[in-house]
Amino acid sequence: MSPAVDPTPVPVTDPNPDPHRVPVTELERIAALGWRGTTVERLGGWLLRAGSGFTGRANSVLPLGDPGLALPAAIAHAERFYARHGLPVAVQQPDAGPGTAAADLAAELDRRGWSTSDPVLVLVAPLAQVLDRSPAADVLPPAALAARPDAAWLSGYLYRGAPLPPTAVDVLLAADRPVFASLVLDGSLAGVARAVVDEGWLGITALTVDPGHRRRGLGCHLVGELARWGAAQSARSVYLQVDGGNAAALALYDRLGFRRHHEYRYRRPPG
Repeated sequence: MSPAVDPTPVPVTDPNPDPHRVPVTELERIAALGWRGTTVERLGGWLLRAGSGFTGRANSVLPLGDPGLALPAAIAHAERFYARHGLPVAVQQPDAGPGTAAADLAAELDRRGWSTSDPVLVLVAPLAQVLDRSPAADVLPPAALAARPDAAWLSGYLYRGAPLPPTAVDVLLAADRPVFASLVLDGSLAGVARAVVDEGWLGITALTVDPGHRRRGLGCHLVGELARWGAAQSARSVYLQVDGGNAAALALYDRLGFRRHHEYRYRRPPG
């Protein structure tokens, strides 16, 4: 069973919000709705997430505010949580302004010698702009959309270049009504992607194009298909995460109008 991270929606007062002006912690809270651990525990303003080790986002602490404990006690609590789940403790650390709870945590982890991963970029765009830049292609078929990933979809999604572990399905389904897009060309699976809509935001994840079908505009087509689905679900803005070193993906998203909102890094204890 996948617990809701925060079931209380935030009222939308601006019908055309600027996605770049949303605070970092607010966007991270919304993104956490769309990609959860299979177990989620709250510690004050922290989310402790465990998902059998599949993906960093589903298996790390997300600090969205004050944990309600002194930092040494809060970190010890997180260590016990991950030990119970047979996982190493990790923290997903978004950009933090000076004087914030996140900045205090970052300083404490620095003092303890925790390592810092390469950055993951969080990109955003107005949905209307993405729709304008990814119109339906006459030469490409529409993507098939499903509420669950079938065996073909799972074989088409390579996480960091590797096949998925059996536990991945539980994490992929741990959201409110996710949709799984598959694109078939010439009788073979050419690409897959996953999407969710939470509080007016379309979140696109797991976008993968088969190496034999690249450089044919399929990534843009899949994003457009999910954008059209998101518009039908009343989404107004789009977010996605991408490795800071993935030049090809960054070039695609730049063409579609995505811009950097913030970045995050994973922090892990020495050894």
